[in-house]
Amino acid sequence: MQTLKKLTDNELVRAYVNGNNQAFDMLLQRYQGKVYSYILHIVKNKDVADDIFQETFVKIIMTLRQGRYTDTGKFAAWLNRIAHNLIIDYYRQEKSENSVSIDNDDVDMLNRRDLCEANIEDLMVDIQIRDDVRRIIDALPLPQREVLVMRYYNDMSFKEIAEATGVSINTALGRMRYAILNMRRIASENNIVLTA
Repeated sequence: MQTLKKLTDNELVRAYVNGNNQAFDMLLQRYQGKVYSYILHIVKNKDVADDIFQETFVKIIMTLRQGRYTDTGKFAAWLNRIAHNLIIDYYRQEKSENSVSIDNDDVDMLNRRDLCEANIEDLMVDIQIRDDVRRIIDALPLPQREVLVMRYYNDMSFKEIAEATGVSINTALGRMRYAILNMRRIASENNIVLTA
């Protein structure tokens, strides 16, 4: 086990794919604390975090066993991306499970303006702004998009982002700066107004 500690992530991945289960144990030991903390920080529920954490490593095992992992030298970022995607899946599932069905008798009550926080026009403007922001974010180069999502949607510190992406804090800060500048440029070029 001592010799495994000296191996890089990708060397451990290759060893695991070639049948060395201890290599995966070493990867798990290396990243379980960071990944679990990341998940718990976002979902803020220990039971949910436990489930997503287990699902993350099951997905990693399946991907590695099926030979679908591409060695890019960014194992930690790949691992975080899987956890992040599973968190998104969890929230989507929660949202669909919590949707309410109404019958015709309840329609009048739900259409009362005094019970509404916003009217349909406000809602449509908010949806349009969110769609515009999503399109602008999707147009960013991947490194900038990744940092922006981690910072604003995952509420990660720049130190956590640097560790997750395998770059220095200055590089993470620079990517964020360029992401914001590029978002402003894209919005301006496409005449997109991002305020209601």
